[in-house]
Formats: sequence, structure tokens, C-alpha cells
Amino acid sequence: MEVLLSNTWFSIIGGIISLAVLVLSADVAVRKLTGLAGFFRLSTTFVGVTIVSLATSIPEIVSHYTASVGILSGLLDYKISSAIVLGANIGSDVIQQTLIMAIVIFIAGRLQFKRYFLWKSMGPMIISTLMCIGLGLDGTYSRMDGVILFGSFLLYMAFLYYDERKFYKEEDHGFNGNGEIPDNVPQTIGQAMRDAVISLLAIVVTVFTSIIVLQITENIVSYTGLGGSLIGVMTLGVASALPELTTAISGIKNGDSGISLGTLIGSNVTNPLVAIGGGAIISTYWVPRPLVGWDLPWEALTGAFLWAVLWFRNGHAGKKTAIYLTIMYFIYIGLRMRFFGVD
Repeated sequence: MEVLLSNTWFSIIGGIISLAVLVLSADVAVRKLTGLAGFFRLSTTFVGVTIVSLATSIPEIVSHYTASVGILSGLLDYKISSAIVLGANIGSDVIQQTLIMAIVIFIAGRLQFKRYFLWKSMGPMIISTLMCIGLGLDGTYSRMDGVILFGSFLLYMAFLYYDERKFYKEEDHGFNGNGEIPDNVPQTIGQAMRDAVISLLAIVVTVFTSIIVLQITENIVSYTGLGGSLIGVMTLGVASALPELTTAISGIKNGDSGISLGTLIGSNVTNPLVAIGGGAIISTYWVPRPLVGWDLPWEALTGAFLWAVLWFRNGHAGKKTAIYLTIMYFIYIGLRMRFFGVD
């Protein structure tokens, strides 16, 4: 490990390999957790917003908690590590709301959002971003800020579960009157236990690789002089969003847009509330000015833009919307590099 960190090129190669392992292990956890959700008879939209969004956010969540423990132990630098994980988190959210959503729309040809979904899921997504802006204006996320964010997530999950039990239809998850069980859903409690163990092992691998990625990225920051949040936005943020991309595409290919939409929107609620909130409870974070001055406002802007387009088009998102979202992503990255390269 010391050799890997002592050479810049070794660090870059090691970082790429670690990122690949991180994404693959998270993807295994996602697939198994999705099957477990079906075993317990939960709708695909609910699964996407809750269980799958949590699973696909494993890279962001684990990176935050690992960084927080490292900050407390003195293993990781407080400011650099805070900037990296916050940048990765917010960068992942922006790319999901813009480029990945655009890719999913292009593949599907057209997506249909229910207006109730806009209020129930997209509304909280925008609100959680605004909360992060307000709480980060003083330059830190304190433990009390973390309690507010994480507590908001628990309340939101309670509301979603109540709503699910009120409106759930078994056929929405792929079950039918013939007793057939959808693919990847365990058929016995033994199979469910097996998938739970596999999910746990995949999460352990994700934890280990996230530690390596964080240390390597911190090393690259010290060599290049670039802002930690910029590196987080452009590298970890993109890589961390890959599980959401693969899950969303898989949902579209299987004719189930509910899990695709639920995952993309749900992850943008989970990332700030669980990852930032939980990490802040552990160690507190330093908040770089570019995050509250550019990244988070842009995330709120893209979320509000998507919500408005869907609302006035009766929930329809076509290729024109996908083009707008793609343009917004590249404007975001271009201006970020030009004016906010240093924390």
C-alpha cells in the first residue's frame, strides 16, 4: 500500500482498479437486495426509492463513513477528505439528474412520470438539496446538521412505508395469478438468507476498496494541487453513479420504468440525507465554498427544471428533455473547471 501511494502513476492505476472493484461489488449488492425486496412483496417504485437507492448509494455512503472514521482517527486530512467525499456525493447527484437521466430517456425513447410521483419523490429530492445549502452556508456540517439530515431521511422512509402499504398492488412487482415468481426473487427463506449473506459480503468489499480510493485520491490531490471537491465531482462522483446507471438501464430493458425512476430520484434523496448526514454525525465536515456556491445550487436548479418540465408536460419526458439535461450537465462541468477548480 505504501508503494502504491508513493508513486503518482501507481496511485492513478490503483485508483482506477479500486473504482472498478467498488462499482462491481456495489452492483452485486444492488441485484441481491432487489431480489430480497421482491421476496417481501414491495412495489418496484418503492423498491427503487428506498432499498435500491440505498444499495446503489453504497459507494457514497461508505466513502463518507470511512472518511469520517479516518478523520476522527487522524488517518485522513479533515479538509481534503471532507472536500473529496462531499464533491463525490454532490457530483454523483448532478450526473444522475442530468446525464444519466438523459441516457435512460434516450434508451427508453420516452418516460412517463405520475404527478403523484413528482410530489412524493421529486419534491423531497429538491428539498434535501436546499437543506444541504442552508446548513452548509457557515462552512461546516456539524453533528447537529447531521442529525437534522439523517432524521429527515428516517421520517421520509416512514412516510413512504405507510404510503406503500396503503397503495401496494402485488402485480406491480411482476407477480401474477399463476403463482410465478419474477426472476432474481428468492423462492424460499433459505435462498433469501443466501442473498442477504452475498449482499453483506459485497458491502464489505465496497468498504475495503473505498478506503483505498479515498487514500489514493487524497494523495493525488496533494501532488496536483487541484481542489479535492473538483476531483471528487469529476472522478468519484461519476464512478459512484454507475450503479444507478446500470440499475436504471436494466429496469428499462425489463420493461419496468418504476424501478429506474425510483432509483435515480431516490438516490438523490439518500445521498445527502444518509451519506452527508450520517458522516457529519460521526466527524463533522468542512464545506468548501464551491459546493454551496455552485454544485448544490446547480443540483437544485436541475432538479427544479426537471420537475417543472414534467409537471407542465403531464409527466412525459422525451428526447428533447434528454438533450436539455445533457447540455446542462456539460455546462455544469465546464464552468466548474473554469471558475471553481480550487477549494
